[in-house]
Amino acid sequence: MRTLVNKIFSKYLEHRMEANRRFMASPHEAQHRVLMELVQAHADTAWGQMHNFSGINSPADYARNVPVQTYLSLKPFIERMMRGETDVLCSGFVEWFAKSSGTTGAVSKYLPVTEESLMDNHVKGAWDTLAFLYDNNPESNVFAHKNIVMGGTYYPDEDYPAVTIGDISALLLRQMPLVGRLFYVPGPEIATMRNWEEKIGVMADMLQEEDISMIGGVPTWTNIFLQKVLDVSGKSCIFDVWPNLETYIHGGVNFEPHRKQFEHYFGSKKFWYQEIYNASEGYFSIQNDLQDSAMLLMLDSATYFEFLPKSEWGAENPQAIPLQEVELGTDYALVITTKAGLWRYVIGDTVQFTSLNPYKIKVSGRTSLYVNAFGEDVIISNTDRAITLTCQELDAIMSDYTMAPVYFEQDKKGGHEWIVEFEKAPPCLDTFADRLDVNLQKVNSNYEQKRYNSLALDRLRLHTVPKGTFSDWLKAKGKYGGQHKVPRLSNNRNYVEEILAFTRIYA
Repeated sequence: MRTLVNKIFSKYLEHRMEANRRFMASPHEAQHRVLMELVQAHADTAWGQMHNFSGINSPADYARNVPVQTYLSLKPFIERMMRGETDVLCSGFVEWFAKSSGTTGAVSKYLPVTEESLMDNHVKGAWDTLAFLYDNNPESNVFAHKNIVMGGTYYPDEDYPAVTIGDISALLLRQMPLVGRLFYVPGPEIATMRNWEEKIGVMADMLQEEDISMIGGVPTWTNIFLQKVLDVSGKSCIFDVWPNLETYIHGGVNFEPHRKQFEHYFGSKKFWYQEIYNASEGYFSIQNDLQDSAMLLMLDSATYFEFLPKSEWGAENPQAIPLQEVELGTDYALVITTKAGLWRYVIGDTVQFTSLNPYKIKVSGRTSLYVNAFGEDVIISNTDRAITLTCQELDAIMSDYTMAPVYFEQDKKGGHEWIVEFEKAPPCLDTFADRLDVNLQKVNSNYEQKRYNSLALDRLRLHTVPKGTFSDWLKAKGKYGGQHKVPRLSNNRNYVEEILAFTRIYA
């Protein structure tokens, strides 16, 4: 019976692949169609009237009529929607808002989520993810067993009683169709528990006897869950608990620095890793080729994409470019337009294109998370790559890290200060620091220039902290679980100083 059910779903996913191939063959036409549908559907809203949506007939018209937006510029309109006003940024009343903090220190953002945006973007993205998985592996058996998704939570808001607030994953679980619930565990009540520590413990206890084929979630929290499963079960390998496990679908952070850690759980057995880019604002891209880590930009999923060149970041009136003007290997800030009323909205993530036929991207960092105290212009993709290379060289496994500048002091040179939590520490920390410094120079020529003969910058400083420090720090800040994650880079020393002080207090 299970085999038959899986075959039925595999046929349905083949049908979805036909639609995916159509937009891959005609990407610009797909994006033009998406934009016109969005503009026409919301022409009668307050925002549509303010920006003359009825007079927009092309992407060029749209760019002229609507300036690039930030959360602060949209926030007054979003607050009107949260108070129950209709037809503001999008048509009708919006009941759900996804809460996104971006980094642990940022003020929370409340992003509108409509039933249409949920179904035509997020739910569609989930199905298409499985379509690409089965396309790569026709023998996949996801629908022959149960699947775990590390979901967030949702709750009513005291300040805005008319609406429901939550993580996008929790809102998705709330709207999951009945057919999806048949294959999902542990069920919405447990999956959306607000206390993540308690939730992980309950899930580890109750799911050991389930027959699991797929796990989905952010690496940070999935790692904690898997370790808890092993602790509770007394097993040394996840396959001893779930022998039919075949796939881990992940997103939220660059997976490469975490890969070795997950290989510790899954061993050398054949296993599929698939990356997705599913943010609170939308389900944007999917790894369509499991041999290529880049992700296919989903151009027919109710999101219109534009891209902000680095020269426009921070400009008073930034000018975004359309899809057909992007170049390979260049960092762009992502600009989106969605069914939920995010119009030319700068999401804060940066991407690079690895292919233009089809359009494939990798997430390179965030516009707000970088270190450029000395003109070195270091971004997350640089530090992720450097620490991944160093761990590979020295047989270490990194759990998490953060980095910030060390400023000039009188006769002392500047530099970088790293705090790293290891799952498996290297034999010699000084050697690790040396190699990390060298590898960062290899992936960032600006840093290499500043480090040449230690002319401007000294070798980086490295601190290690005990296992669990970063999660304990997040917990102490009330930021445990869900969308919250450790800010890996900061151009000021606030996070580094706070974590070092936290470590001293709880040592």
